[in-house]
Amino acid sequence: MAAISLTKVQQAAPALVDLYKSAGASLAEHGLDDLRAAVYLVLDHSGSMKPYYRDGTVQALAERVLGLSAHLDDDGRVPVVLFSTDIDAVAEIALDDHLGRVDRIVAGLGHMGRTSYHVAMDAVIDHYLDSGSKMPALVVFQTDGGPINKLAAERYLCKASKLPLFWQFVGFGDRGSKQFDFLRRLDELPVPAKRAVDNAGFFHAGPDPRAVADAELYDRLVREFPQWLAAARARGIVTA
Repeated sequence: MAAISLTKVQQAAPALVDLYKSAGASLAEHGLDDLRAAVYLVLDHSGSMKPYYRDGTVQALAERVLGLSAHLDDDGRVPVVLFSTDIDAVAEIALDDHLGRVDRIVAGLGHMGRTSYHVAMDAVIDHYLDSGSKMPALVVFQTDGGPINKLAAERYLCKASKLPLFWQFVGFGDRGSKQFDFLRRLDELPVPAKRAVDNAGFFHAGPDPRAVADAELYDRLVREFPQWLAAARARGIVTA
């Protein structure tokens, strides 16, 4: 059973009903329809991302993630971290306040810097630990390029493998770009030599992520989550 009912979604966010239904179908297909989990959204706010904010692509991703979260977490809210060289904002998107939310978050922000994965990862880890939650967490981490500090990003991912956090990286942009070679390597870091468990996945959403069908997007967001969940439970990392 979903954490938030269809009736409540219809009342609070009628524009998200189709997304909610599609997310539910994907979760059921992967045996996750009764799961309770926290959901985070990390958004790349580096300079090259400007077109994706301007044309509504980032807002669309946020709404899709919110539709997924409504099945997993009953508070109707998704913590959102925007990062570039440093943390640009820590905010949230909610069922009853999702329309234009990304625009409102970025309206008060300044310079769009470079791409530092590790500062965003640190912010998510801090938020999760401070929340006191024992639930597993799915972190949807969007970016359009590789990090300026690859060593730091790898180190944070490996350290975070001992926490109940699964990092699903989503690439925006040219499928042939070498910018994503690092994420492909990150996805394949050895276990247990470097990580306690395989705690990350990566998929490329292409140059127009809005053109990816909802069913495909949700499938890719949750496809590796069950395997991580089983491994994390076996290692005692996830106990809830």
